[in-house]
Amino acid sequence: MGRAALSADAVVGIALDLVDDEGAAALTLAAVAARAGVATPSLYKHVRSLAELRSLLSVRVVDELAERIGGVVQGRSGDEAVRALMTAWREYVREHPQRYAAADQAPSPIAAQAGEKLVDVLVASLRAYDLDPIHAARCLRAAVHGFAVLEIEGAFQRREDLEESYDLLVHVVTAGLRTPPAG
Repeated sequence: MGRAALSADAVVGIALDLVDDEGAAALTLAAVAARAGVATPSLYKHVRSLAELRSLLSVRVVDELAERIGGVVQGRSGDEAVRALMTAWREYVREHPQRYAAADQAPSPIAAQAGEKLVDVLVASLRAYDLDPIHAARCLRAAVHGFAVLEIEGAFQRREDLEESYDLLVHVVTAGLRTPPAG
């Protein structure tokens, strides 16, 4: 890729490819520059630092996730929406384990706006339930993120089928959302 084709968006794309291929630890400005076919200082026209590049990478991952989830929950509500959301989230993580792991879970100010888009999708999918949507969104995120991360890290070593475990998680979450806590 020549300098003329380089942009902040292209640099993030190259960084995502690098992370997908080699993992988050391989993400350096020098490695991105090498893949782009430019000298490292050339990247500073597009990103100010490795920290900014990591933030922009996180934005892209969260945007991709929000777009995927938003697409599957559209026109659905209640348990059907939550089931579709949880399935799509897990599938994204399984398809892109390295980039998902590289995304900041506590976003920087740059990534906060993308995080809000994801929260908006979560809240919209939870409208059918008689719960505070932010509390419910936090619980939903914790459940699906936790399972997916444990899965991609190989933490589930027992022989029992993971699909059955995930189906049970979806059931537990949707049943819990239908039955608000007392008090």
